[in-house]
Amino acid sequence: MRKLIPQILARDPEIEVVGTAMDGAFGLKKIEELRPDVVTLDLEMPRMDGIETLRQITRNHRVPVIVVSALTTEGAAATFKALALGALDFVAKPRDAASIHMDEIAADLIAKIKVASKTRMRNVAAPAIVERPKSLKAVQRPRKDPTRVVAIGVTTGGPNALQYLLSQ
Repeated sequence: MRKLIPQILARDPEIEVVGTAMDGAFGLKKIEELRPDVVTLDLEMPRMDGIETLRQITRNHRVPVIVVSALTTEGAAATFKALALGALDFVAKPRDAASIHMDEIAADLIAKIKVASKTRMRNVAAPAIVERPKSLKAVQRPRKDPTRVVAIGVTTGGPNALQYLLSQ
């Protein structure tokens, strides 16, 4: 991904890739040094994963983040967590990273980066998840089968609204 995404973005003359990083810790140093307008963030990285990197970015930098996430159940859960932690949007990473499959996401990624570059992060709502230390003892509740199902669909920015709704 670190090599393929810059190749995709090089197709658009309005986008300049100013740097890449092999992991989250190195990425944070690059953000500090290069001050990019937008960060693309793969959630699967060695040493410091994308979720922890995103926590640090939202805590210490006012830069929009576009998450690149896998098309798996685990990837979807991580993507929703990333959106709730403050990522602006996401692009689904194909299972096969061959360049033929990357062409499928190229237009989507380029469009989202252009929108993100015009976003002022001070106008973006605070992350929906306010993380608290985990309690030492988990509360065990008896499991009850649901009697009704409520489905709510949200778009980008929706996780914050959904967090507010569910907390009420």
